[in-house]
Amino acid sequence: MCLLKHRESSAEPRFEDLGLSREMLSAIRKAGFEKPSAIQAAFLPIAIEGVDCIGQARTGTGKTAAFVIPILEQIDHEAHAPQALVLTPTRELCQQVADQATKLSVNHVCRVACIVGGKSIKQQVDALKRGAQIVVGTPGRIIDLMGRNMLDVSQLEIVVLDEADRMLDIGFRPDIEKILRRCPEDRQTLLLSATLPPPVEKLANRYMQNPQKVDVSANDITPATIKQYCCTVDEDRKLGLLVKLLAEIRPSQVLVFTRTKRTADRLHAVFSKRLPHVACLHSDLQQSVRDRVMKQFRAGQLRMLIATDVVGRGIDVSSVTHIINYDIPESCDDYVHRIGRTGRLSSDQEGVAFTFVTKQQGEELTRVENRVNTLLEPYAVKDYEAFRAGPTRKAVGENDGVKRYGH
Repeated sequence: MCLLKHRESSAEPRFEDLGLSREMLSAIRKAGFEKPSAIQAAFLPIAIEGVDCIGQARTGTGKTAAFVIPILEQIDHEAHAPQALVLTPTRELCQQVADQATKLSVNHVCRVACIVGGKSIKQQVDALKRGAQIVVGTPGRIIDLMGRNMLDVSQLEIVVLDEADRMLDIGFRPDIEKILRRCPEDRQTLLLSATLPPPVEKLANRYMQNPQKVDVSANDITPATIKQYCCTVDEDRKLGLLVKLLAEIRPSQVLVFTRTKRTADRLHAVFSKRLPHVACLHSDLQQSVRDRVMKQFRAGQLRMLIATDVVGRGIDVSSVTHIINYDIPESCDDYVHRIGRTGRLSSDQEGVAFTFVTKQQGEELTRVENRVNTLLEPYAVKDYEAFRAGPTRKAVGENDGVKRYGH
């Protein structure tokens, strides 16, 4: 594996200098891209040459366009069989990739099929029959359609593993390997990931041909545009703290992360009774509901979204101003991806992330701080006692705080 540690050049990178066609440059301008991000500037010139490449970059830096553009530059736009296959860990990320491909293909004939569970398989098969050149999907549904002989991968030129670390985290490795073994051996394979733990490197070594690697993740894997705070609190006083914090900071748009679906539902039940523009998102919800919630959140119609890590990776919502980790994540990498939902590349504003930590979770906080090479600054909410003073003391101010945040 050839490692190319990206160094910032003194000159501002330009899309015009990356070897792209005039049609693609026109599409990029129409899409509103002004200049390439670091991962795009480093990854694109290699990927459009048709060689295998690994791109490592933190969340929110434009990885999607970094592989979508080379796909559009290389595929046969006259073909009526899949030319490129993109595997992603979540349905929401599949839709984002499909939307990006459609947006950047304005100067080409390009048909994109989004193949995910929870949606009509008939509609997806119809999209393939219409001659989709790009297939974007989650590994489970891709395996399903391949097993039914409804997805032909024999003519694939490019396979992309997007958010590879996350796909392995949630157990997709067997499906990914089965898919890769069925794909043509002379394909180009692109792998994008925020982190490169040993399982991802092992997968790359086995299924990629002498891949070049570009790493723009830098030592500080969280962007300087995110202020990070921790709030120490008793477990049974976290709800009151959340309410008081929201009333104090008054975020324009906030993502609240929980570890479990049950906690997400509980918080949603509390806030939705008193506030408009609040929604919940997790994997037990029907896909139509998840799609509607994400559409509303992207459009700014929702002020608060309570979610599990189903939206922790790859969702580009540039208007999010605050992240609140109601539960500290089990994985340090999940912390990185959660807070990466704010302070995004496409946003000029600074993001803010708060993490609730109990006294028993000191070691977990230390692991997070070691991972991001940053000490989270302590934050105390005014007029709220985060610790129980006695066995009969009750949490205070929850209902009042909910109403105050809504105004």
